[in-house]
Amino acid sequence: ADKPSLLLLEFLARELSGARLLIIGTYRDMELSRQHPLAESLGGLNRERLFQRVLLRGLSQEDVRRFIEIASGIAPPTGLVEAVHTQTEGNPLFVTEVVRPLVQEGEMAPEQASTRDSWTVRIPEGVTEVIGRRLNRLSQRCNETLTIASVIGREFELRQLSPLIEDMSEDRLLEVLEEALASRVIEELPQAVGRYQFTHALIQETLAAELTLTRRVRLHARIAETLEGLYGDDADAHAAELAHHFAEAESVLSTDKLVRYSMLAGDRALGIYAHQEALAHFQRALTAKEGLVSDPSSAPTDAETAAILFGLGRAQVGTLEALYVQEAQASLGRAFDYYVEVGDVAKAVAVAESPGTPSEASAQRTARALTLVPPDCHEAGRLLSHQISYLGENQGDYESAGAAFSRALEIAQREQDAALEMRTLVAMGHVDAYHLRLEDNLERERRALEISRQVDRAGTEAHAHYEVANVLYGMGNLTEAQHHATATLAPAERSGRLFWAVSSLRINETLASVEGDWATARDFSHRGLELSPRDPGLLGSRAVLEYQVGDFAQGEAHLEWLIEAVRQAAPGPSLLRGAGAPAVVIPMVARITGVDDRSEVARAAAQSVLMAPVTIPMNRQYITMGLALMAVQGGDVEAAKECYAVLEPTRGTMPLPQVQCGVNLAVDRVLGLLAQTIGNWDQAADHFEEAMAFCRKAGYRPELAWTCCDYSDMLRQRDAEGDHAKAITLLDESLAISSELGMRPLMGRVLARKLEIQGVASVDPSTGSGQAIRNSIDAVASAVQTAQPDLRPHTAPDGTVTILFSDIEGSTEMTERLG
Repeated sequence: ADKPSLLLLEFLARELSGARLLIIGTYRDMELSRQHPLAESLGGLNRERLFQRVLLRGLSQEDVRRFIEIASGIAPPTGLVEAVHTQTEGNPLFVTEVVRPLVQEGEMAPEQASTRDSWTVRIPEGVTEVIGRRLNRLSQRCNETLTIASVIGREFELRQLSPLIEDMSEDRLLEVLEEALASRVIEELPQAVGRYQFTHALIQETLAAELTLTRRVRLHARIAETLEGLYGDDADAHAAELAHHFAEAESVLSTDKLVRYSMLAGDRALGIYAHQEALAHFQRALTAKEGLVSDPSSAPTDAETAAILFGLGRAQVGTLEALYVQEAQASLGRAFDYYVEVGDVAKAVAVAESPGTPSEASAQRTARALTLVPPDCHEAGRLLSHQISYLGENQGDYESAGAAFSRALEIAQREQDAALEMRTLVAMGHVDAYHLRLEDNLERERRALEISRQVDRAGTEAHAHYEVANVLYGMGNLTEAQHHATATLAPAERSGRLFWAVSSLRINETLASVEGDWATARDFSHRGLELSPRDPGLLGSRAVLEYQVGDFAQGEAHLEWLIEAVRQAAPGPSLLRGAGAPAVVIPMVARITGVDDRSEVARAAAQSVLMAPVTIPMNRQYITMGLALMAVQGGDVEAAKECYAVLEPTRGTMPLPQVQCGVNLAVDRVLGLLAQTIGNWDQAADHFEEAMAFCRKAGYRPELAWTCCDYSDMLRQRDAEGDHAKAITLLDESLAISSELGMRPLMGRVLARKLEIQGVASVDPSTGSGQAIRNSIDAVASAVQTAQPDLRPHTAPDGTVTILFSDIEGSTEMTERLG
């Protein structure tokens, strides 16, 4: 705005106090200098009582997710949201320009988006043009200097830049940088004098992209050698930075320093649990060391290669990506074989006991390492402790796991190694849970938690709290389970291990869902899926949650992602737990919606677990819950009898979630449904009564609401004396809980049952009256969820159901519609 316009704005501001008028003016603060007329006007406006300044920043990651969802019409994958937010830093113009071509070119179509493992977004021409116009306002010398700085990186220092510009004094260089600072192309960082960064990553990328490949490679070579000399004895501390420049200059420099600095950077990344970063460093080192050979396993291994492979294997395990499971075993196997061959027992043992999901390959390494050390030495104790989970979980051999536990515990106590004792107790407690020995689990894990007060082993402490929370959940002790689930979060984060970060969020999500705290459950689910977008447990639990509250679109999206995640998972016993999730989630969804269109997918998932060489008790119980629901849905009496026999010994519990999704199904409710299907009415009633007592005591309100509804259906079917009145009472309780918790599908079902009991009409949607009644029921459920009214269902002696609403706009009209 010119000066006269700004004077008019100042005049209006003084006259606004009595007017219903809002004036909004926007400006780019990066283009505002002290000499600009607006600077003076803003100072004047600041003195007015009605003036308010709003500072706009980039969109948050959640805002970017919502924008992409609106633009594309689908829920975007987490990887895409992260890529767009990182690339654009939330700048709305840049976000728009980046997302538009993805939508136009069909990259966001569901069939395309679901098959992408990773996302990269390019800089569209529109963004480049916007940035180019800003850079064109700068002098040629400033542009040349910034171009060299862009090759150094997003951040750069004066001492790094100065040796690269030989024909410019330091004073002149400072003048050039001040020109860039004034235009807000770069900004000073407060940590140290002479440190700068480009105000946006896309500015740096645009400048670097203008260089020819040859020029860019040679600049990287100069920068690598210059920085190495500049850092001197402290060069190792800058390993990641140096590795990057040596990698970019690989075609003109030897690979020795690239390998050395990549290994150092990888080790440092592992030290802070940055597994994805470590993975990139070790992969780069291995490629530089061995070249692009078609069969890396046939390449000769030396000490340096073995060290790279050991680091690479640990990084691959730490990413939690299924795609790296087999690669990790191959990496660790080559390193282990080399150390055994050269007689380096200490390093062979270190490889054998490196953390990771138990597998046959890792078990073989552990067993072989045990032959290299004395049977009762400290190293043997560590290896035996490492062996417990594989023996008890993968092999299903509880006795052998117990024997390894006893030997490891004896060595740990003899050596006074509290950390080893704690780890051994937790490992055996984990096996106890998988074999449904719940009391044994609690005893061992609580002993481990006592030891955790003496030693700082964050990952093991998180594991112990996690095991206790799982078991207490299964036993119906919600309050104490929540205490341990909350206690899992801090050590899980402190451990730096992605596995425990995700696991801690998963168990907290399960416990929030089981009491109907959907908002908290969604928050934990969202945080977990940001860390591990393909986690079967989180995807399955979130799908069920969304279906429970009636958001079928989100429920369907998460269910599809679950099925796809399991389909893409690498085969092997270590992933069978996650592979079983659809076997339970799909029947649960069918139970909620009444639509059974994926039973074959559920059966295939169940078979993938049950046909494994070993099926441990916890997995069998979990899978049988899904098979039981399918037997009930299909009225399959023989299948119901088989499921009943498997589940009956575990009555009075909930299936343990562990790494599966928390199904939040009381075993007794499922036993009641099975007994009803078989035709054992009294037995079914006993189970439903026990399920209600269990859920009431535990505070598992959504499951209590469903149990009341199912029990009512059984009583109506049995139709004995007093069943009619009790069925209505149960429906009243179910409706009160489901309406309070916003469980729309269950509310609709209960209201339909009420109408059927009154004999008003059939709610079969295929009939005209049935569809009208169904529409009215849906309207009630929608109004209840939207307005959260005071809902008070009342059943009169004649069976008439009255629902009293308060504070709902249009309640009279709804009363007339429902009659």
